[in-house]
Amino acid sequence: MPITLDSTTSLQEKIVDIRIGMLTTSDPAGTLVSRPMTSQKFDKDGLLWFFTSDLAKVAKEIEYNAAINVSFSAKEDSLYVSVSGNAEIVKDKAMIKEMWNPMVGAWFPEGADDPHVALIKVTVVAADYWNSDKSKMMQLFEMAKAAVTGNPPTGMGEHRKIDI
Repeated sequence: MPITLDSTTSLQEKIVDIRIGMLTTSDPAGTLVSRPMTSQKFDKDGLLWFFTSDLAKVAKEIEYNAAINVSFSAKEDSLYVSVSGNAEIVKDKAMIKEMWNPMVGAWFPEGADDPHVALIKVTVVAADYWNSDKSKMMQLFEMAKAAVTGNPPTGMGEHRKIDI
């Protein structure tokens, strides 16, 4: 059973430097669909924000089923984070302008006033992370030892649940 931590700060510390997450939705047929998305903000209220077009497939899937998952990975640090939540499409012009940056302009040449620019607001309800402080060499050694002994590897790192 994972250890429980009590704060959005813990999650923010884990994902602050990981800009790209794989956002997973489900389509009307129930098929899971993932795509890379650049996170714009994770605020103190436990809300995660992304830009999208209100015409995009992801927007239609969120309107169909708000339950989503976003996975973040910092492979070089052996850090993996899974965030579950509920998403909604938001067309708040003030929020859009507040989070606007030149990289978003590549997707919306008309700028923040583009009629189709929208935000995905994710209300985070749960998160887990896996992290290892062991070097890659030690991780490989643990896996090789497990393969030889037939026992699962131990001491590979920590897995914790972050309660939001």
